[in-house]
Amino acid sequence: MGWQYRHAAYVGALAENGFVQSMSRKGNCLDNGATEQVFGHLKDEFFRGRDWDTFEEFKADLESYIRRWNHVRRQVKLKGLTPVEFREQALRKAA
Repeated sequence: MGWQYRHAAYVGALAENGFVQSMSRKGNCLDNGATEQVFGHLKDEFFRGRDWDTFEEFKADLESYIRRWNHVRRQVKLKGLTPVEFREQALRKAA
């Protein structure tokens, strides 16, 4: 994975245009796995098949989706809790 980012032509093009390449260690998927999961759900559940007339409409809908994700959407990986419920439970146990 990531072979294209190590390809000599690609690396050379970056350097010629003043870019400094930054990559994590080979085979380390843990650094971006959670982010990729969230953005994958965002694409599937929020973006796919939708269009907005204005940025303001898009922003309002995105904020609503994020509130739903955190406060309403139950997740199997969080033992059937919402992210807010899971965090609050963890904080209560830690107190």
